[in-house]
Amino acid sequence: MFVRWSNLTIGEDQATRLPGYRDPAVVRRFDAPEALDVRFYEVHAKSALNRVPAASQMPFRWTINPYRGCTHACVYCLAGETPILMADRSHKPLAQLCVGDEIIGTERRGKFRSYVRTRVLAHWETAKPAYRIALKDGTELVASGDHRFLTDGGWMYVTGAEPGTARRPHHLTTAHSLLGTGRFAAGPEHSEDYERGYLCGMIRGGDNLAAHAYDRAGGLSGPVAPRFRLALVDGEALDRTQRLLLAHGVHTTALPFDTGSRSATPIYVIGAQTPSQSDRIVELVAWPLHPSDEWRKGFLAGIFDAEGSGGRVIRISGADETILSWVESCMDAFGFRTLLEGPNAIGIQVVRLRGGLHERLRFFHVVDPAVRRRLDIEDMAVKSSARTAVASVEPLGKQLSLYDITTETGDFIANGVVSHNCFARPTHTYLDFDAGRDFEREIVVKVNAPEVVRAELAKRSWKGEHVAMGTNTDPYQWVESRYKLMPGIWEAFRDARNPCSILTKSPLLLRDLDLMREIAAVTDIHANLSIPTLDAKAWRATEPHTPHPKARLEAVAELNRAGIPTGVLVAPLMPGINDAPEQVEPLLEAAAAAGATGIGGIALHLRGEVRQIYMDWLRSYRPDLVPLYEQLYARGAYASPDERRRLAALLRQPGVPPLSRFRRRDREEAAGEREAEPRKLEVQTTLF
Repeated sequence: MFVRWSNLTIGEDQATRLPGYRDPAVVRRFDAPEALDVRFYEVHAKSALNRVPAASQMPFRWTINPYRGCTHACVYCLAGETPILMADRSHKPLAQLCVGDEIIGTERRGKFRSYVRTRVLAHWETAKPAYRIALKDGTELVASGDHRFLTDGGWMYVTGAEPGTARRPHHLTTAHSLLGTGRFAAGPEHSEDYERGYLCGMIRGGDNLAAHAYDRAGGLSGPVAPRFRLALVDGEALDRTQRLLLAHGVHTTALPFDTGSRSATPIYVIGAQTPSQSDRIVELVAWPLHPSDEWRKGFLAGIFDAEGSGGRVIRISGADETILSWVESCMDAFGFRTLLEGPNAIGIQVVRLRGGLHERLRFFHVVDPAVRRRLDIEDMAVKSSARTAVASVEPLGKQLSLYDITTETGDFIANGVVSHNCFARPTHTYLDFDAGRDFEREIVVKVNAPEVVRAELAKRSWKGEHVAMGTNTDPYQWVESRYKLMPGIWEAFRDARNPCSILTKSPLLLRDLDLMREIAAVTDIHANLSIPTLDAKAWRATEPHTPHPKARLEAVAELNRAGIPTGVLVAPLMPGINDAPEQVEPLLEAAAAAGATGIGGIALHLRGEVRQIYMDWLRSYRPDLVPLYEQLYARGAYASPDERRRLAALLRQPGVPPLSRFRRRDREEAAGEREAEPRKLEVQTTLF
């Protein structure tokens, strides 16, 4: 039986069906001050234990979330500069990815793994000890020791060679080679030389300057002058050409073009009609005496957009031997191996790029053509002809800000190697709710969670692994005082002798202290309280519906006195709101006085819809900080590297231990082995 607050019920809405649940949810409202304008969707879940992806950076493999959404309504991993292969075959730094971005991942199809499109579902930052992985082709990757890469021997952790129970058998050694496309190449600078090279390749490639005589006044014939006219099927290349011409003083206009067939592919045409404009184009596409590398890159991009073909082989065709000679020369300058084929019956020759996917992708990255569709990578088998053997794995001896994503396929391509992505919390949008107001006003309650947890922990297949709670939404938000789901869950852990941990903002967990002590007597248990500030003004502005920070500190002290190891997570650190030294230092001192087993912190993230929600709040609460945030978060969801380092330094105080740790059992490791050196609990808390 579950408490239904029948004495507080205003009414029961019509049943609503939520995505992912077979049976309709009972929708309730309650006549309590904290419950006004909040709807609770009571559902019966089929399962309660949620498995974190196997290669997750998170220090646990299982989690339980009895609630989805949170009435608190509060306002991790490779190095951020690691380039990630996008769906359009370009690459972008990991730190700059956004939820919804299309990238390339892999998918197993039968016996083979192939490249496929996938989407970024979540993106976050964490701080961990960093390692440098060097490959024999010169690739360098910076990652945590828990990260995993795909090798010729399967998925491997970065580290794990320590003796004893901390040993992981599946870790990188110099005997392994990583699988993937091979190291990404740096792109062009798009300088003036690049632009001239692109225009030369594009315009000369299509023989787009036709000589003609123009008439003078009085009927006299003038000298022969070129007339520019460019027709293309690919709008991207035409747009780039038109933009570059305009930047160099040439105005073009769209011209009509009749294909003569309604079913034919549409062709786009631009032209420049005046002799002065045409003369300027002739000047721009002149062959240089001493071409720079940027000019060469631009020329190859332009000639490929004009006369190239892609798919599984890159070819550039033409009948002009001068142009083909320039193509071969420019290719050779960047180490590309080519083969000249032909001529065919009509005098066309082809310069073909030799090498596998690595060389074709390197060509695209080096020259950056406008037409991206001509490199076909999807459905290709994952293998590599590059020298991707591991040369070394070395600790950097310091903790760095690292990033990670969750994708639809569970992996992504990081600087040319297949990297397994990690766990990130499910978003409220999966239930057709938004991430803003709905997250705090539309709360899903899994009313049968205690019974389901008990049944799942009792299964013979369950291996007694560590389970973390509070990693998505707070199980001790105020609604727990009415539904009382956590006592039954704690009892299930106690009876199963199963290790567990909790992250919460609420001292309400003290209600269940006796149960937590019973668990501590038979297995591992650990707690962390999230406390972003002691500043009353900042707390009321950013977390108006959460328990007072001092009450949370008192809970830290009481839990530690009772023998439950408990730390403090300072999150989020918000520039201009709670980041002043005079705000942070008292919190560190108070946490130490409360016996906190450790302190950690996370800088504010502004991902996806949260960015707009937070900025709207900032404009009303602290409009003076808006320019600062626009500057700090100009490049994406994360503050600038300098700002993140400044915020991290606030927590590095003498005598302050790192964030508390806990032990866990990992099914991926040798059966029955326990970790001697536990890892940090580093969780991105929700902002709203």
